[in-house]
Amino acid sequence: MIMHRPFITMPPSRLHRAVLFALALLAPASLLSAAQVQDRIVAIVNSDLIMQSDMKRELAPERERIQKEYRGEALAHRLRTVEYMALTSMIERKLQLQEAKAKGIEVSDQEVRQALQQMKQQGEKIDETNPANLKNVREQLILLKVVDREVRSGVMVADSDIKRYFQEHHDRFALPEEYTLSQILLKPRSPDDTSDAKAKAAEITALLKRGEPFEDLALHFSDGPNASRGGRLGLVRQGELLPGIERAITKLVPGGISDTIETSEGFHIVRLEDKQPKQFRPYEEVRAEIQGLVFQQKSEDVFQAWLAELKNKAYIEIKFESAPSGPPTTGPAPRPSSTSKE
Repeated sequence: MIMHRPFITMPPSRLHRAVLFALALLAPASLLSAAQVQDRIVAIVNSDLIMQSDMKRELAPERERIQKEYRGEALAHRLRTVEYMALTSMIERKLQLQEAKAKGIEVSDQEVRQALQQMKQQGEKIDETNPANLKNVREQLILLKVVDREVRSGVMVADSDIKRYFQEHHDRFALPEEYTLSQILLKPRSPDDTSDAKAKAAEITALLKRGEPFEDLALHFSDGPNASRGGRLGLVRQGELLPGIERAITKLVPGGISDTIETSEGFHIVRLEDKQPKQFRPYEEVRAEIQGLVFQQKSEDVFQAWLAELKNKAYIEIKFESAPSGPPTTGPAPRPSSTSKE
């Protein structure tokens, strides 16, 4: 998930200090020493630890992709950015999983098997013998459950919300404009023939201005497949035309003829026969679609507020240090820290 503001190191309560101190006393010195050689803590989230090895696994696919696309300082900066974003995501996931545990939310083995079956049906390849994969699937299901219970279950979409969205985003539900067109197309026979084709288009434009019938000129000179029909293209919708033609016809009124339009196909002269004004899909037709959009928007707002509350009441200590130049200057990033203040 994308964090919208940096994490800060939050002061631990006396209880947290006592727990961490007790853990340090109970851990054999030899085990701690070995762990420090092989791994290290990058963040403490309440009573859970995020290790450097966890972060490396999280980053592995993205790191591989970035190393193929970037070099030098750009690569270093990009890696720092994704490292801090990955750590942010892991901290947020820890907080949500802790909240799920506190609320007694669990996922059964049967639910995990069903999820794996659905993933296979969708073409995903997953090694069911790998415990890490099974753990990841289970955690994803737990996250879905806790967000459904704590966020989505309380989101309501009223009729007034739907109508307001429809009014404020009316153009989103517009149907494409429709045009009835005719064209004369002159295709250069070769690269050397381009200037001749352009000159011929200018001659035809002059004839049209003198009142020569568009259909007759299309029949005699057009290289388009519709030349035998007087150049009639019939009905086309906005977005179906080449950009140059699209821009030209927006300035025309029915009966208007464009100047010569040069495209990758050649030189076009277009006449606008008719134009259907912009129409909108009726409210009743789009109501269910809008309801879904508003629900998603409200759910995201509630989710961010809920996540902020989890952060505010949590003890989070960042021990992650990136490259020597430190965290990126742009984008969300937790601030590294090795100590906590009282």
